[in-house]
Amino acid sequence: MQQLCIIGAGIVGLSNALFLQQACVDVLLIDAKGIAQGCSAGNAGHFATEQVFALAQPALLAQLPAMLLNPLGPLHIRAGYLLQALPWFARFVANMRKSKRDANHKALSALNHHSLASWQKLLHSCQLSQQIQYQGALLVSENHNLTALKQQYQAYRAAGIDVRWCDKQQLQQLEPALAPGLAGALDFTEVAHSQDPLALCQQLYQQFCQLGGRYLQTEVRQIIPGPKQQQLICSDREINCQQLIIAAGAHSAHFTRQLGWPVPLEAERGYHLMLKSVALSRPVSSLERKCIMTPMQHGLRLAGTAEFAGLNGKADYQRATVLQQHANQLLCQRTAALSDNTMDTVWAGNRPSLPDSLPVLGPCPRHSGIYYNFGHQHLGLTQAAFSAELISSCVLKQTPALDLTPFRINRF
Repeated sequence: MQQLCIIGAGIVGLSNALFLQQACVDVLLIDAKGIAQGCSAGNAGHFATEQVFALAQPALLAQLPAMLLNPLGPLHIRAGYLLQALPWFARFVANMRKSKRDANHKALSALNHHSLASWQKLLHSCQLSQQIQYQGALLVSENHNLTALKQQYQAYRAAGIDVRWCDKQQLQQLEPALAPGLAGALDFTEVAHSQDPLALCQQLYQQFCQLGGRYLQTEVRQIIPGPKQQQLICSDREINCQQLIIAAGAHSAHFTRQLGWPVPLEAERGYHLMLKSVALSRPVSSLERKCIMTPMQHGLRLAGTAEFAGLNGKADYQRATVLQQHANQLLCQRTAALSDNTMDTVWAGNRPSLPDSLPVLGPCPRHSGIYYNFGHQHLGLTQAAFSAELISSCVLKQTPALDLTPFRINRF
């Protein structure tokens, strides 16, 4: 049996490891920090299959100056990191062209369309189907004009997304804990959420180990590709394997450069804050505040914000604690009495973001036996299972269920 190594033990790497171990491939999972110690532990828990529009939208240009000037706003670039981030943002703006937007939307739609079914398949095979809750999700608006929300509704409907319009009365019936002053909402019916993303990862890892999969906690520093095997130079050893998958999230660009394929991958930092109360039954996002509240097993997770400060920049946890102010406005007063509600839990993690909002999926064009599965930006949890299924097909010399051309690494 040939050995395959996967660099990265987040939700993407774990899903790939499990699919391949189930197919009788001998998999060694490698990560320097441990199982699911990055974004997989702290994400919002929302399987956001409705998010089929790339982030590079022309309407964002008018909002950018105000966002960037507010250090606690939904988007921030550290002053000391601005020059380094400019090339990425130039590519981001270039993706606002209609032809690019249409192509990116088509690719995202295809990926998301299969994502939830792939999760159901994977979890059913592991007897873990209870790990996903099918309560839908809401996008709420505080603007009683409702013009922006109606535009969103029409765009989602045109894209084939299952969405229902909710007026303020219907919204209160769905989620009584929300503030009565909210103007309306979109109800996404065909989405899901996890009440504990870290526990989900840990249980997938247990299944992987039960099937004979192995894990090694070490830092991979260099990849030396070869015609028949790949050599991994680690901090404490050397490893040889026949095949290799790079699923290292925001750290993946370090390895692709070694293999001759530099990619414009940015570490887009997100934050979360945990509250003790679980006042909601489903994820609730705010159109104006660009944040999300998700009911978890041990509380309510407030997540959001995007910060560009570099992969190793120190976290600014004010960006997490400010989420409490948003929750105060979005939840009714009896629920939002948060002075005694805040848990001592703030978190920060780096999303692997590319300027076209598409991941890198598929074989390395230059070195046989090496595959890429990274760059899922805000949709790592959503797309992990289907991305893993696609890459597993490549490894097993089968035809993937989706054309991988839009996701190839040499598109940049």
